Amino acid sequence: MDLDSSLVDLTNTLTSDPKSWHNSHLVSVTQISTSGLLLLLNTARSMRSLVRTTGGDDRLRHRILASVFYEASTRTSCSFQAAMMRLGGTYLHVDGGAGGNTSASKKGETLEDTIRCLECYADVTVLRHPTTGSVQRVALGSGTVKPVINAGDGVGEHPTQALLDLYTIWDELGLSLDVDGGDSTNETKHTGPLVVVLLGDLKHGRTVHSLAKLLARSSIKHELVLRYCAPSSLEMPSHVKEYVGTFPNARQEEYTDMHEAVQGANVLYVTRVQKERFDNVEDYEKVKGAYVVNAKLMSSAPSGMIVMHPLPRVDEIATEVDSDPRACYFREMENGMFVRMAILALILGAP
Repeated sequence: MDLDSSLVDLTNTLTSDPKSWHNSHLVSVTQISTSGLLLLLNTARSMRSLVRTTGGDDRLRHRILASVFYEASTRTSCSFQAAMMRLGGTYLHVDGGAGGNTSASKKGETLEDTIRCLECYADVTVLRHPTTGSVQRVALGSGTVKPVINAGDGVGEHPTQALLDLYTIWDELGLSLDVDGGDSTNETKHTGPLVVVLLGDLKHGRTVHSLAKLLARSSIKHELVLRYCAPSSLEMPSHVKEYVGTFPNARQEEYTDMHEAVQGANVLYVTRVQKERFDNVEDYEKVKGAYVVNAKLMSSAPSGMIVMHPLPRVDEIATEVDSDPRACYFREMENGMFVRMAILALILGAP
């Protein structure tokens, strides 16, 4: 379910005014206006400075985060927990998946009831669930009174991942954004079109769905070229391409050869083939090794191209690439904590 077709239209409701973020849900990247995006990027950069100078502060002291995951997570759950602790808060974690630490779903309790109970104990909920549209449904239609943050809903969206990815691109390349009242405060280094290759499982990858939407709507002060490179069975969904197509500054191209796709690219964003989304192992085996980023590919790629990955990786990026300075996926992961610190501070009214 797209946010625009949900119970409440929140498009562009998160702006440069911090009050617009206070106690707000974050369920889709479409909520964030360009000026709101710039506020978040700059707040994340200030969080990076805070961590590197003092380690954090106590602005969220006595605040509690409910970390609720019905699917496996390492980076998203840990970075949200670390973000909360860096700002003086604490968290409670609920593993709602198979073999998890909660009995609620096993006893037949609805997701809506579980979240409404947990918000009695916490100030904000971070929720991941395997059903597409479930987080939006809980946030907008169940009577919740505390903020809910989407940490991934099936093959739908993963907005905080897209935000940390955009922050990484903005910071690494020095992008400029057009915003109401002036330019971004970033040191502008990038000139010409921004060419982003999205490589791998584009059908099931909620990270690339959110990132494509966010890049298109972010008013980057450059022409945007999105190159989709995927096996024929794992192409970018039509609803994402249709959404991106509504933005005149964005151009979309289709590739199957990754060597061709990376020529002239600024960003190579790699995603794993998601085994857990396939109905049978045979279909997965046919495509799992379709693309492998290795030293040979990097030798023919542009010298200024950065390589990103939301992680975990399986075998789609060879470990020999890790030492290449263009590989920024571990820097990307650290940025995730800074961006999530910014999100929590804004939503809890302490930017």
